[in-house]
Amino acid sequence: MSALKLRFGLPKGSLEEATIDLFAKAGYVVARNSRDYRPAIDDEELEVRLVRPQEIARYVEQGFLDCGITGRDWILENHADVHIICELRYNKTTSAPVRWVLAVHENSPIQKPADLQGKWIATEAVNMVKQYLKRIGVEAHVEFSWGATEVKVPELVDAIVDITETGSSLRANHLRIVDTILESYPQFICSHAVWENKEKRKKLTSMALLLQSALNARNKVGLKMNVPKENLNAILKILPALRNPTVSPLADCQWVAVETILDESSVRELAPRLKEMGAEGIIEYSLNKIIY
Repeated sequence: MSALKLRFGLPKGSLEEATIDLFAKAGYVVARNSRDYRPAIDDEELEVRLVRPQEIARYVEQGFLDCGITGRDWILENHADVHIICELRYNKTTSAPVRWVLAVHENSPIQKPADLQGKWIATEAVNMVKQYLKRIGVEAHVEFSWGATEVKVPELVDAIVDITETGSSLRANHLRIVDTILESYPQFICSHAVWENKEKRKKLTSMALLLQSALNARNKVGLKMNVPKENLNAILKILPALRNPTVSPLADCQWVAVETILDESSVRELAPRLKEMGAEGIIEYSLNKIIY
C-alpha cells in the first residue's frame, strides 16, 4: 500500500466525459455513476473528486484539493495562485480552445467593444470581464449570470460574455460575436506546496507525461505492411511518419516489413496507393499514447 495520496479534482459537467476518456487512454480507469462525486480510480495513490471546474483552482490553492484539471479561464477568474504542471489541449467536442466572447443580438447597434460604454453586460466570469473592460478603457455595468446567458439579450442586458466552443448556441439564439476576450484550454494544476514535495512532483510529472501522450495519439493510427524490396524507396517517398518509417527484414529476403504512424484521415487515400505499389498485408491499428 502506497503512503502517497493525492486528492485529484476532475471537472464535473461539460468537460467530464472528455476528461474521463482522456484518463482512460492515459491508462487510468475512472469508475462512476451519475450521482457519484467520489468515483473510484485504479490508482491507489489518487483520490478523485468530481468538482465544478469553476471551483477547482480555488480549492487547489486553499489546499482542499492537491491537484486537478480546470480551464485557464477559471484560474484567471478566481485569481488562483496555483502551479500549472502542463496545458492539455482538448475540449468537450474538439481539440480547439474554448472562447469567451463578447456577443450582442444580431440587430444590436453595438459594433465594437468601445460601444459598450455605459451598457449592461451579463456573464458568469465577472472578474474576467471587468479586467477586459479595464484593459480597453471602457466603463460598463457587469452583472453575474446564473445560466442561460445567451437568452438575456436584448431584453435584459445589452451584451453578454459567454463561453463557446463551436458558436452553434450563439447562432441559434441570433447572437453576433463582437470580440473574443480569452481563449482557454484545460490546465493540469497543483498547489505550490504539493509541487515542492519531491515524491508528489514525480507522480504528477509522470501523470502529465501520460495525459499528454494520450493527446498526442488523437487522430493518429499505426500502419504496417509487407513491401517488395524493389518498391521500398518509392513507397517510403509517399509514406508519412513521425520521423522515419521502421523497416525490418522478413524471412523472404525479397520483402521487408514497414511500419509507421500517420494521421487517420490520410489512410483512406494512402492505402489503395500502397496496394497498387505492391504492398501486402496492410494493417491499420489504433493508438492510445504517443510519447515524443
